[in-house]
Amino acid sequence: MKLIVLSCAEQELIEAVDYYNGQCPGLGYEFAAEIQRGFGRIQKHPSAWSVFSSRSRRCLTDRFPYGILYEVRGDCILVSGIMHLRQDPAPWQDRAEG
Repeated sequence: MKLIVLSCAEQELIEAVDYYNGQCPGLGYEFAAEIQRGFGRIQKHPSAWSVFSSRSRRCLTDRFPYGILYEVRGDCILVSGIMHLRQDPAPWQDRAEG
């Protein structure tokens, strides 16, 4: 399945990578690699993760407190968010329903 990452999710990924690299050099790149592994897992098993809204699912990362918000649309997977699990989920819920 083709995976498309929306610009808002790309921006969240960039911000998180920058944050983690600021905490410890190279940690942001480890985070980015973890997200890439998540993308691969989603592509292999798109319906394996818990439902987040009526249209979206959330794949949790193994090492970092983040989830990848996505929905399956035909033969395509649309990633709409890279969400920090300790933040208010309201902005992502609005995006997931929209």
